[in-house]
Amino acid sequence: MRVELEHRPQGVPDSTAAADLLAIDLTALRRIAASAAAPDVDRALRAPAHRRGLADFAALLSAAAADRLEDLAAAAHETALRRFGPTVRLFAPLYLSNECVSVCTYCGFSAGNEIARRTLSTDELIVEATSLRDRGFRHLLLVSGEHARIVSKDYLVDAVDAVASVVPSVSVEVQVWDTETYRRLVKAGCEGLVVYQETYDRSTYGDVHRKGKKRNYDWRLAAPDRGAEAGMRRLGVGALLGLHDDWRAEAIAVAAHARALMRRWWRCEVSVALPRLRPAAGGFEPADPVTDRDFVQLVCALRLALPDVGLSLSTREAAAFRDGLLPLGITQMSAGSHTEPGGYASASDAEPQFAISDERSPAEVVAAVRAAGYDAVWMDTIGPRR
Repeated sequence: MRVELEHRPQGVPDSTAAADLLAIDLTALRRIAASAAAPDVDRALRAPAHRRGLADFAALLSAAAADRLEDLAAAAHETALRRFGPTVRLFAPLYLSNECVSVCTYCGFSAGNEIARRTLSTDELIVEATSLRDRGFRHLLLVSGEHARIVSKDYLVDAVDAVASVVPSVSVEVQVWDTETYRRLVKAGCEGLVVYQETYDRSTYGDVHRKGKKRNYDWRLAAPDRGAEAGMRRLGVGALLGLHDDWRAEAIAVAAHARALMRRWWRCEVSVALPRLRPAAGGFEPADPVTDRDFVQLVCALRLALPDVGLSLSTREAAAFRDGLLPLGITQMSAGSHTEPGGYASASDAEPQFAISDERSPAEVVAAVRAAGYDAVWMDTIGPRR
């Protein structure tokens, strides 16, 4: 099964993964997912890992593949063990600020929501990071709302510098910036960039992003390229399941984006996350929620089609469900998370971005990981097994 290029991309620089993604006929891939039959699923399952393409991935997302979920799970488990071994890396999100000038219908930080706002000082960040380090964490993901004056370039550089003095590995999930700003963050000690496109469907993207710089679809799509050019070692992409009414279309776009990043920026470690919407201020409700069974199929298909890509799972998902997903190819998990600024070293009066579901402590998550026969890794220094 071969999918030809649909069109030349517009609005993003040439020679980027974003341009490569926009040149793929994602609609044709969605048709494969809608029409694949049992022989297509068999062929995708039998294909050597290094030869599986996006058409195979689409077949593994199909209704026909849903009837083979046990086979998908067994193959995903074997692939994950072969590529990564029985390990999962733990990380924690550290929220810098919930100030935001963007209006996004689904986000608790949206500028129109009347919530308690707070921005941590560098001294407070050091206290929070130290508290997380004392619980075992060696990798922190710095997260913030989009407010270019309060959460400015200089503020972010100072924040990375402060946290990097406490833990050895720092990534950011913040407002997207230009290449030079990412270079400044790398120089301050940042090694990873996470950018969720939120939804890859342009129409839906425009509907849910109503005000602010985040409305610029192409600028956001090319942010991982700018981060890689600036020297980021780790790149994370994903979509927020529930914004668009077709989870298979979103999954195909995320997988295509990850593959394009791996080819363009082959020195970088690429990871994927597909979080599901959780309750948040503003009350946004998904029109077509993704079921647990669909989510399991998606995780298995991602592991089979992208054997070397990290799969990240957040505390949005319930504890028992997260434990069940672990053997299917999850390589990164957050633990003991707070989605408001502060909350680790002491209670915070700021309001969260969204409600978490897995409320276990880091120690309890580690115990569950070990009970499943896996090693909980606080800090990794090498990539996937070849």
